[in-house]
Amino acid sequence: MSFLRAADARDESGHLIRELHGVTLAQILEYLVTAYGWPELDARLRMNCFAENPSIKSSLSFLRRTPWARTKVEELYIKARTAEVQGRPRP
Repeated sequence: MSFLRAADARDESGHLIRELHGVTLAQILEYLVTAYGWPELDARLRMNCFAENPSIKSSLSFLRRTPWARTKVEELYIKARTAEVQGRPRP
């Protein structure tokens, strides 16, 4: 079995996960909320949109206008999806 690097992990469609091909910010956020829950997202990323009355709508609004926050969310998604595809526990 060949060793698959995290940078080369591909989704079910064959696209590189790190490229976020065809994945919307809403899909990323819904995946992370399902995988980790709001309290864990707040603990990992330390953003008030995940701590104070969190919702998908309000979090999307914040993430769309805050580039550094969106980057952190996308990075966590890439790590989590890569681990899932490779059969490892989520980080």
